[in-house]
Amino acid sequence: MTVVEPFGLSVRDQALEADVQAGLAAAEEGLLEATKSEVPFITEAAQHLVRAGGKRFRPLLVMLAAQFGDPYAPGVVPSAVVVELTHLATLYHDDVMDEADVRRGVPSANVRWGNSLAVLTGDFLFSRASHILADLGPEAVRIQAEAFERLVTGQILETAGPRDGRDPIEHYMDVLSGKTGSLVAVAGRFGAMMSGADETVVDVLTQYGERLGVAFQLADDVLDIASDSHESGKTPGTDLREGVATLPVLRLRERIRKLGLPEDVALGELLDSDLTDDARHAEALARLRAHPALELARQDTVRYAQEARAVLAPLPECDAKSALVDLCDAVVHRAG
Repeated sequence: MTVVEPFGLSVRDQALEADVQAGLAAAEEGLLEATKSEVPFITEAAQHLVRAGGKRFRPLLVMLAAQFGDPYAPGVVPSAVVVELTHLATLYHDDVMDEADVRRGVPSANVRWGNSLAVLTGDFLFSRASHILADLGPEAVRIQAEAFERLVTGQILETAGPRDGRDPIEHYMDVLSGKTGSLVAVAGRFGAMMSGADETVVDVLTQYGERLGVAFQLADDVLDIASDSHESGKTPGTDLREGVATLPVLRLRERIRKLGLPEDVALGELLDSDLTDDARHAEALARLRAHPALELARQDTVRYAQEARAVLAPLPECDAKSALVDLCDAVVHRAG
């Protein structure tokens, strides 16, 4: 059993490993080529996050999904490049909105060049993704456009917050389905579709990607609280410091509404205070790490990963299916 980097997925079959590794290497070359410009500064800014690395989670899913058809079909690698370019573009925009200082272990583009250039670089990446999409046909363009609409809608819903009377956790799950699940679903869909897989397989891998994408983001939520290192590529507790209520905080607030325990209320008040203060931030992080709300968020992560695994049932038994099942476990392990 070997390990496919950078996500650390165990692959049990050498032929499958070779196909996936070759596909990821080709996608990496495609990313570098797609982010080149005649203007050197644009190339530097556009390749800033490409060269910083990352898990390449979405291209990996494209390559695994393509195993259910012809993994060497001409549209497979370009579609992986499209999905990753779109993801990278959203990171530039997210960092501006979140006023983030670090991304993937390097200074964020907005810190290095300012907000305006970071936003414009994200737009540049979107335009390059669209250029590649045009060669993949109108159906691919439509799929990407619908996913992008969902992605932006999710971001707007997050910014606006839940409407009066709406359960905050249900609202948050809708946000994640749009912001993260939609694009991971496209990765599964493009991989299967571009490889010429049957429509039923395409549908299964689309649903799988949606659920796995939500599980992946929930694992990030847990890591932001639980990790002492920079496993997520960001400073631990970043969401807390910025006042972003991710699932562990929402589970705490749910407990406060239902039980009203004094220690929960006190922690909630601390989380609602100014956490730009380092000492207060450290205290909030330590107390939330020890709180049952974090374990509840882990359980939610496991549940979505289990749903993703269950969706795979109709697929034929093969090494690619086993790898997709293992990918669910890898996502859960990140939140363990």
